[in-house]
Amino acid sequence: MPIDVHFLAEAALDDARLADYRDLQDRRLGEASGKFVAESEVVVRKLLGTDLRVCSLLLTAPRLAALEATLAATEAGFPVYVVPQPVMDQVAGFHVHRGCLAIAERPRAPRIPDDARLVVVLVDLVDVDNLGAMARNAAAFGADALLLSPRCADPFYRKAVRTSAGAVLALPIVRARCWPEELLALRDTHGFALVGAVLGEHVQRLADFAPPERLALLFGTEGPGLDPETQKLCDTLVTIPMATAPGVDSLNVATAAAVFLYHCTQSPRR
Repeated sequence: MPIDVHFLAEAALDDARLADYRDLQDRRLGEASGKFVAESEVVVRKLLGTDLRVCSLLLTAPRLAALEATLAATEAGFPVYVVPQPVMDQVAGFHVHRGCLAIAERPRAPRIPDDARLVVVLVDLVDVDNLGAMARNAAAFGADALLLSPRCADPFYRKAVRTSAGAVLALPIVRARCWPEELLALRDTHGFALVGAVLGEHVQRLADFAPPERLALLFGTEGPGLDPETQKLCDTLVTIPMATAPGVDSLNVATAAAVFLYHCTQSPRR
């Protein structure tokens, strides 16, 4: 269908149509807004391939040229605002060097699929870059959903969406409202084994761990890791042994998750 393109010039800095794009570093378009920002051509292309409602795009002319065929093939009609790079930077409040932004509606009431076999559980993970990387890892290794504790960062914050390479757009992401009740329901109602990724010399090594048929992998926050209270709720605690190199006692949480997910998706289920 025809693209609804609006070419805006230098005078567009105060244009009300760009309100959602304004001062993005200071304003997060949080969960209460029902919207999120997608940044970069890679992420926007993935967004256009989902069922999520796109509100608008803000592009530079080169990005419009790159996306023109994809936009022409989309069914939904939404405005595409094309501005000079300096206008985009001033509206957003930072240098948008990829020249490509979109506003879209967040998924409504996502839930863990009934046939899920692998769920990644994030407990109090507050760093948006790590959360985005975790979502990308989960999608790459075929996890069925993410379950977030209430204190986790917003998976639809701009940097998290970008770091995930758009993985958050297709992966069901459920933020628990009742914790740890919703975590325990994975085991008590749906038959998942709760497996915590931890540091320690006296827990099971990952190489010796045979994943169960329904598995919920739990990862904690940066630094402290999985908190003691959550560890007590787990059926099994598993660790990746570290070499004895001085000053290196653990992996970044996203790196550790990739190792865990590779092992658990490649090993025979028990």
